Amino acid sequence: MSVTAAMVKELRERTGAGMMDCKKALNETQGDIEAAIEFLRVKGMAGADKKAGRVAAEGVIAIVISDDKKRAAIVEVNCETDFVAKGDEFKGFADEIAQLVLDNGLTNPEELEKQTMKSGKTLDETRRAMVAKIGENMQIRRVEIVEVDNGEIGSYQHGEKIGVVVAMSNGNHALIRDVAMHVAASKPQAISSADVDPAILDKERNVLTDQAKESGKPIEIIEKMIEGRIRKFLEEITLLGQPFVKDPDQTVEKLLKSHDAVVSRFIRLEVGEGIEKEVLNFADEVAAAAKAAQG
Repeated sequence: MSVTAAMVKELRERTGAGMMDCKKALNETQGDIEAAIEFLRVKGMAGADKKAGRVAAEGVIAIVISDDKKRAAIVEVNCETDFVAKGDEFKGFADEIAQLVLDNGLTNPEELEKQTMKSGKTLDETRRAMVAKIGENMQIRRVEIVEVDNGEIGSYQHGEKIGVVVAMSNGNHALIRDVAMHVAASKPQAISSADVDPAILDKERNVLTDQAKESGKPIEIIEKMIEGRIRKFLEEITLLGQPFVKDPDQTVEKLLKSHDAVVSRFIRLEVGEGIEKEVLNFADEVAAAAKAAQG
């Protein structure tokens, strides 16, 4: 059976695959559209597996909050280039994943991949199809859910690269957004000093002790120096201890107390945190994206 342009067009519309891939699939299946769709699906999965080892350090942070502001989902979805990350299709994919997380309450990637998306395909099938179509590795890297009984949840996003979710009691929309913006800018590691991981404190104390010993001062002076520096360290890394970015004359703790508000939890995600990646200029990035799209 000869493959017509109309058949290629139909297969492209139904699968989103490239023209040459569609033509090849139809030739391989003697013009059977359904068989060609399966052919492309299998080919796409093989291609996705082949690309799975490639570094995906670009992407977006997507956030969805329930209508009652009691639950929120925040996810990091990665791809290989900023060029793809800025595309509407990729951003829509990430947004749908965040909604899926919120609706199902799942944070385990293996369970999440089995969930059905709007297309009727599973998340994993959808991801693999996009990998085959776009030509880049794509991964769901981090998934978090925040829930509150008292208070409400708000968020702030700095473009698509940084996302923050804040849970607060006795606050309001503007205050929650301001605190979330502060978290985005100042990167606190914990809400208060009581929430700081003891291992982080021990490490910092050891560093400060080694530095202080080199001063040759008496041990009692050294101990006071260390305690003072530890207090300063805690102010720098805790939300309550940091100067508020919009008004550095007051700490976030004073800001919250002035509203009788309390932050119970925050999550800050930034695309590519901790992933070692090659730095490309824009021209190189476009060239890499074009090359990836070809296979």
